[in-house]
Amino acid sequence: MSDAADTVHRMRMLHTSDWHLGRTLHGVDLLDHQAAYLDHLVDVVRSEQVDAVVVAGDVYDRAIPPVEAVTLLSDTLARLAELTTVVLTSGNHDSATRLGFGAALMRERVALRTRVAGLDRPVEVTDAEGRELLVYGLPYLDPDTVRTQLVEPGAPALARSHEAVTAAAMARVRADLTERSSARRVRSVVAAHAFVIGGVASESERDIRVGGVDHVPSDVLGGVDYVALGHLHGPQVVTGPAGTTMRYSGSPLAYSFSEQRHAKSSVLVDLSGDDVRTELVPAPVPRRLADVTGTLEEVLGAAGEAHVDDWVRVVVTDERRPQDLYARVRARLPHALVVQHRPPETATGPTLRAVTSAADPVEVACDFVAHVAGSPPDDDELAVLRAAYEHAAAAERSA
Repeated sequence: MSDAADTVHRMRMLHTSDWHLGRTLHGVDLLDHQAAYLDHLVDVVRSEQVDAVVVAGDVYDRAIPPVEAVTLLSDTLARLAELTTVVLTSGNHDSATRLGFGAALMRERVALRTRVAGLDRPVEVTDAEGRELLVYGLPYLDPDTVRTQLVEPGAPALARSHEAVTAAAMARVRADLTERSSARRVRSVVAAHAFVIGGVASESERDIRVGGVDHVPSDVLGGVDYVALGHLHGPQVVTGPAGTTMRYSGSPLAYSFSEQRHAKSSVLVDLSGDDVRTELVPAPVPRRLADVTGTLEEVLGAAGEAHVDDWVRVVVTDERRPQDLYARVRARLPHALVVQHRPPETATGPTLRAVTSAADPVEVACDFVAHVAGSPPDDDELAVLRAAYEHAAAAERSA
């Protein structure tokens, strides 16, 4: 990171997402670790003289967050508002209604974007040098919920897809941006919570398929300087159209063992010059995640030696399940979150597919039907399964 005492002020934005306040990891409460990350975030904003913080969705982990998570968010926004402008959007985990409650009463420097209405009205940020930045916040756009709201008068109905509703939202954004920038040069940012083609998923993101499709082509989000993406938990660049820099900041903490090799971070975005420059700011690591595999003797010995202070997933490979397995592993590795016995012969048995939150629930249901009935569901049965899942998912989102 740069020296905060730079004599020339640079227009800087800090991009973060997927805080998932209130989430646990295999039963471990992460709120203290999330609070440590937010302390770090405030420190970065102060030291880097950040002009705006953009949080691209999934602020909370569920529609009805615990009281402690709400308090943590409230305190953090109050601290950030003393230093900078903050723009938050809702994600697929958040209840847009609950996150957006009281938006009109929020501090002047905290803007919540949780509704379709007004997504084409940007938050206007002016830095110390008089440069302008327009931040458009797109809430998570569930096709079944918003496609009737986004269709233009007299236009045909929008397709039931993430691509269609995102394209309609961006058409409104680009129209507003064209009008505002016709007489002067302004920088533009869009915050979007979506699964953009080219992104790499982890096991801990909730499925957002509608009609069997969850992806949005990257060119749909073009026409602005920077797209601050949320939803995928690994920090990564997405190849977008010419003139648009596009990336995921990733989640600040690892929320599954599939994320153990992620370098968790926030994105410091420099919008001062003609080109957009980005720099990853490493997030504090409360405790590493690791896998430990071997016989119980190996796990209790050399294999586990380097992981005494880590959150670990342990697979014990003895031919017979050792007595008091869990207690003996926990005595050696006190932060073991998962302890499994997997004897060697299972390696030559039938391959089992792990079911994670990233799996398509309809595919999992189809596998179950095939296992029980001896054959996969036909087209009519598949349609019933998908309709039932999407009805349940919609009910959960509206909770």
